[in-house]
Amino acid sequence: MSASAARLVVLVPVLAAVLGLFLARRWDGLDPRAARATAVGASLVTLVVALVQLVAVHTSGQARAVGTLPALAAGELRIPLQLQATAATALIALVVAVVGWAVQAFAGWYLREDDRYGVFAATVSLFTAAMLLVVQSADLVLTLVGWEVMGWCSYLLIGHWSRKESARRAALKAFLVTRLADVGFVLGVVLLAASAGSTAYGQVVQAWAGATCTDTGACAAPDIRLLTAAMVLLVVGVLGKSGMVPFHDWLPDAMEGPTPASALIHAATMVAAGTFVLAQLFDLLAASDVARWVLAVSTAVTMVWAAVLAFGQSDLKRLLAYSTLSQVALMLSALAVAPADEGPGAGVLHLYSHAFFKALLFLAIGWLSVTVGGTAAAALKGGLRGHLLLRPAMFVGLLSLAGVPPLVGFVSKEHVLSAAEAGVGLGGGATARAWVVLVAGLVTVALTAAYCTRAWLVLDDLASADVERHDTDTATRPVRTAVVVLAALTVVGGLVVLTPLVDLEGHVGWFVAVLSILLIAGSALAVRHITVGRHGAGEDPARLVGSRQSSFDGGFGVDRLYVALVATPVLALARLVVFLDREVVDAYVRGAAVGAVLAGRGGDRAHRAERAATGLVWVVAGAVAVALAGVALL
Repeated sequence: MSASAARLVVLVPVLAAVLGLFLARRWDGLDPRAARATAVGASLVTLVVALVQLVAVHTSGQARAVGTLPALAAGELRIPLQLQATAATALIALVVAVVGWAVQAFAGWYLREDDRYGVFAATVSLFTAAMLLVVQSADLVLTLVGWEVMGWCSYLLIGHWSRKESARRAALKAFLVTRLADVGFVLGVVLLAASAGSTAYGQVVQAWAGATCTDTGACAAPDIRLLTAAMVLLVVGVLGKSGMVPFHDWLPDAMEGPTPASALIHAATMVAAGTFVLAQLFDLLAASDVARWVLAVSTAVTMVWAAVLAFGQSDLKRLLAYSTLSQVALMLSALAVAPADEGPGAGVLHLYSHAFFKALLFLAIGWLSVTVGGTAAAALKGGLRGHLLLRPAMFVGLLSLAGVPPLVGFVSKEHVLSAAEAGVGLGGGATARAWVVLVAGLVTVALTAAYCTRAWLVLDDLASADVERHDTDTATRPVRTAVVVLAALTVVGGLVVLTPLVDLEGHVGWFVAVLSILLIAGSALAVRHITVGRHGAGEDPARLVGSRQSSFDGGFGVDRLYVALVATPVLALARLVVFLDREVVDAYVRGAAVGAVLAGRGGDRAHRAERAATGLVWVVAGAVAVALAGVALL
């Protein structure tokens, strides 16, 4: 049962994407009901299949390798093309399926008047299938296929409203940045597979983690320099896909896409995919101090930097985008510092929890934006008034994002901080690395509470709401159901559903937990007190940054820095290449062509038709002269 479910959980959304695209090409813009039914129905089927797989795996208690296509052989390299059905993959597949269903249900309502809804829904189905392939894959090649399909789909989803120049630019930026980082991912996969002689995860880990022995009994340890190079390249690919520094600027701009696309990309797919890939290769990552340092430094800088930027955003949807950067950095940082014997469980647990509360927040913001006409803080001010369902849902989502107990965000965040605390006691470079992550994590806890408090004060400002809004006037029942399910999982997920199913060797460190709770409370109270004390009730706490809010919106000029340090030199290099190609390389070709033309003209002039005709006259004249001479002589 688990083998069939592992195949179907990937195949069903693929078939939905194909059928949805066919329906969109025929009836999109005329009657989108067929495309909507296909997308939402297939997402429900995927959800059921994922649940069946989870139950089957836990009932059997065994991990299984699942065949797909026949294995391939490329010289000495074996490519088995297998999936896997394990407790970890089954659980994350269920999480992805839940988020995919919620996004499809929401998109059917949110884009109900969009003339390209069918294409969007089909792309979401394909995106979900690609993420599920990455999750279920037991083969690096299949992982790479899912990885690249996700990147392509993200380009299409971000640029869905392609009539807007800003959406086209954001989609192109996302595509170029992630493709650049993917070069490292591909090279890392090639190094790992070539040295192991196989692309299967198990054989790759076994080949690199142990010694290699010959038939004569001589054994040699793996080349640590080659392993380091491979893992650093993989980490670079993950940093690009996850939007970590220095690849972070594309992710906030991805908010130019529709809100359902933002929820999908930011919650349980793409930006979190790298966490799961590195988790499966954790034994190799733990053996490479250089790769872990690269990961630790990037994530530490990202979580603090993004949390600072989140507080000052004038658009609450971009606030959530920067919070995604910060939270993904937190989950990846656990892989950088967790002791080898504890494993990657803390980071994976935060992946699960982040999927629920972040999808909830994006869908709630999208719902509110429909009622007020935008996602800017000024437009959403007091927007929760009259929303009997959205108000508690948004409250729960922000509390979980801030890490308030006993919600799912608290449980997973504390496991990450505890993993960093455990790393402090390892000694050597591991201690320094763990301190970097732990300090950055605690600072991020305070900053996250600050921007969550700011978001709530803006949304719940009842004095600024001019019109009563009611849930019955807006969203449909499927949308309500999706919000309720995500809110329920956010409340009970960490304590009841997720923790018993995740292989966590570590535990929550209560000293760090109490410290983080104090930081959360102090930060939230400070923001509220300073805001009300200085500006009075009803003011946006972002006024604390004053006239510098435009700098926050612009990411403190990182985009301009990209243009100055990357785009401008690249364009200059491109112009130089064009010049060399046209004026130097092509000069020889053009010179040969000019020489041939000149030679042809010279030959033409030497053998002109007029000269041929004159010569013929002389021949005829000579013939006549000869004839006359002959007659005269006779």
